[in-house]
Amino acid sequence: MGAFVATGSVFAQDAAGSNPESAKKLETVTVTGSRIRSVDVETAQPVVTITQADIQKTGLTNVGDILQNMTIAGQPDFSKSDVLVSNTEEGGQYINLYNLGSNRTLVLVNGKRWMTSLAGYTDMSTIPAALIDRIEVLKDGASAIYGSDAIAGVVNIILKDRYEGAAVSGQIGENEGNDGRQQAYSFTVGSTGERSSIVFAATYNKTDPVWAKSRDITLYTYGPNHIEDGLSSTGPWGRFKPANSATATVKGSHYLDHTGSYDGQGVGADSTQLSDYHSPVNFPDDYYLPSQQMMAQLPTELKSVFTSGSYVFNDYVTFKATGMYSERDSSTQTAGYPLNSASQPTFPVYISGQSYYNPVPGQNEFFYRRIVEMPRISDESAKSFHFDAGFEGAFQVGKYTWNWDVGFGYNKYDVGTIGTGNINLLHLQSALGPSFLNSSGVVQCGTPAAPIALSQCVPFNILGGPTASTPDALKYINALEQSSLQSLTKDYTANITGGLFEMPGDAGTLSFAAGVEHRGVSGYDYPDELASAGFTTDLAAGATVGRYNTNEAYAELNIPVLKDLPGAKSLSFDVASRYSHYSSFGGTTNNKYSFQWMPFEDLMVRGTFAKGFRAPTLADTFGGGSQTFDAYTDPCDTNPNIGSTTNPTVAKACAAAGLPANFHQTDTTGKPVSAPDTQGVTPFNAGAGNAYLQPEHSISRTAGFVYSPSYVQGLDFTLDYYHINITNVITAITADYVLQQCYVFSVQSYCNQFSRDANGQVVGLNRGNANLGSLDTSGYTFGAHYRLPEFSFGKFAISFDSNYLTNFTTVSTAGAPPQDYAGTYGYPRVRANVGFDWQLGKWSANWGVRYYGAFRDLCFDDTECNQPNYNGHSWPYGVGANRKGAIVYNDAQARYELPWKANIAFGIRNIFDRKPPTTYSVNNSSTGRIDPTLDLDRYFYLQYNQKF
Repeated sequence: MGAFVATGSVFAQDAAGSNPESAKKLETVTVTGSRIRSVDVETAQPVVTITQADIQKTGLTNVGDILQNMTIAGQPDFSKSDVLVSNTEEGGQYINLYNLGSNRTLVLVNGKRWMTSLAGYTDMSTIPAALIDRIEVLKDGASAIYGSDAIAGVVNIILKDRYEGAAVSGQIGENEGNDGRQQAYSFTVGSTGERSSIVFAATYNKTDPVWAKSRDITLYTYGPNHIEDGLSSTGPWGRFKPANSATATVKGSHYLDHTGSYDGQGVGADSTQLSDYHSPVNFPDDYYLPSQQMMAQLPTELKSVFTSGSYVFNDYVTFKATGMYSERDSSTQTAGYPLNSASQPTFPVYISGQSYYNPVPGQNEFFYRRIVEMPRISDESAKSFHFDAGFEGAFQVGKYTWNWDVGFGYNKYDVGTIGTGNINLLHLQSALGPSFLNSSGVVQCGTPAAPIALSQCVPFNILGGPTASTPDALKYINALEQSSLQSLTKDYTANITGGLFEMPGDAGTLSFAAGVEHRGVSGYDYPDELASAGFTTDLAAGATVGRYNTNEAYAELNIPVLKDLPGAKSLSFDVASRYSHYSSFGGTTNNKYSFQWMPFEDLMVRGTFAKGFRAPTLADTFGGGSQTFDAYTDPCDTNPNIGSTTNPTVAKACAAAGLPANFHQTDTTGKPVSAPDTQGVTPFNAGAGNAYLQPEHSISRTAGFVYSPSYVQGLDFTLDYYHINITNVITAITADYVLQQCYVFSVQSYCNQFSRDANGQVVGLNRGNANLGSLDTSGYTFGAHYRLPEFSFGKFAISFDSNYLTNFTTVSTAGAPPQDYAGTYGYPRVRANVGFDWQLGKWSANWGVRYYGAFRDLCFDDTECNQPNYNGHSWPYGVGANRKGAIVYNDAQARYELPWKANIAFGIRNIFDRKPPTTYSVNNSSTGRIDPTLDLDRYFYLQYNQKF
């Protein structure tokens, strides 16, 4: 919402504009991006401030959602819609500044590092929004100040550390479609004395699920215009063929009404069960619509307790401590497993020729069957514990005050996952093995001569369909899986800052900051043992276990050069450097240079040049890797709506690979796929750690100005240019990326990462982690904010914040051609927020507009291709693009101050019920190809806050 994003320049101007002397009386503060304490709120680094009041205006209850409203926020690496993602990060929320990756944004809480997963992702949902005093977002690299990960920027969440009295708050909201309900409740109590202060708070947040079947736009994989294209080729009634045959598929039994059309009741070879959602469409050949059992948005529940205290021993020493425990429970549900004899190639399972349920006795059968009666459910509990304690104080060195602090920080992140719905292949082998009808009329495992007790084996009629499955059989073949993860960080820090001497010409005090840090990081990820051994239908994964430590030291200087001269009201420079030594790869030094120039009172010009780095994470270096059934598009598919063979380079490379002129990527039935980005039928290998990884390196440049004209009180403008270049990128590449680099861009090293079977289908694809290529992005952020003069009918404020993306280019390896994504899905040229605020007495209101610019999507077919001849630079989808128009959301809230120290607010997000478009470039969702950052529905909410 545009209204909540306000830059510090507004407040800096207010603090000193009306009374210049008042600024000298301000308490010195540390602003995110610098360790030097100063009375100046506005610095050379571009910083955005979001207050608690701003947060409440959004109607959002999750920190991740709140930050996602920023115009520089890119697509989240893991979204609440990615139900098919198996990473432990799923269920959390993350901030991805400039689309550079969430693990390239450093998250601090009260200026200290917050907990991360083994892959370096910080779950923002573990930080309760009700406890926040303000959020400062540094839109610039800061490795010279904070170390690793601060490439895209820094998010510093400052929690309440002082409170007098008590307060309770509550909020409840719901989509117009009667789902996705959100609840948030908090209790805060505190006391502040002459020497001590203590704050205690407890919060509870809950978000209910949204089911894909509740809306046309999420029910169908490729949207309501292409219903049949997203169907799974493995349905609930199954089919079979001789185990040694590649042909002669036989369908299982099915239900049809007397007309042979879908009756809304049965599941069959020519239809599919749609529960309470009735569709007039007939689905052929036992194809199935998996999204009818899937969540479109995940449910979460967050419980947390927080306490912060301080004690002033004397004028020179203060003790401070903070502790927080939070527990996030989330759940995902996907459709029952699409089981077949080769679901786990390392352990194939067939219907025994001696099975009582085998339709062709005496012959082993290869089968296909989706177990819809047992959907796959994963319950995750993420427990976060943070504690920090330390001493801080001040002392005099001549006429200068020096501040110091020493402290210890402890972050522990535990994730436990319990999964059901995958198949225990050892039990399935027994359940489909020899069986017979015993004398009691019960089907029993084994043979009459060698029976197996029912307590040890339950036969499974896999071709009998869902109605033939018994609870005992399902319980027997169900794989109850458990996995655990832990990430642990111990951090020791010491810092000092103060003035050194006066610069010539009364330019000001040369100030410094310096400090040291020792950090130890360790962790593990133990997947389920049976799954790791390849004996379940879950993805086989290896364990991750590792540790490293780092010793770091930094120094920073603020150097004022000119003051109160013509053309130089002030001019100062800031220089910082940090040396980091990692036990895993060695040392790295990163510097930052910035300047702040005020040619006259109303204008400040600023700029920075910074080197940064991101150290390999535990998962990068020690990751066990796992199987993955990737959704991918084979560029060699000769269907022009799927493959890229309209590109002569691709066609030539595919022919050279020995593929026929009529080649098609196929599904599990052996039929050509009908849509791009179709899930593969054999597992690929992904994510294995690389012990030889080196850190990523970045160079960030910013230049801009803040203009606050004295002749218009309350008005200010900000404009900043940014350019971030990252080299030595640690890349977990995708299957699509491997295939495109091989065939579209002719990079031979990627052609070596996979092979093809006798039918030309891609098999054995490996995609791991490596230091590959580079990433480069640039653009402009612009803001305008105006608080109008007070009128008899109220106070008004207008805000405008925007981001214009000029470039987002990746290069896979040195010498490979660049690929620019600017203007495509996920990388719109323009994002903007506009806010209008009004206040009169006890009443106040705000209206916000969120603007997501137009972008190019791939063409699904000729009917959805409004730029059929487009073949822009680095466009990976052959000839043709489908331009999607801009998306605009409108939000509003009205508030009233009640006479008993309370306030109430009612709001609506997405007032005009704008629906997100089906976007075929979305490859992280099986439910409608919907951008997960966009609103599905109109959303209503009610807030109440009470102080005591």
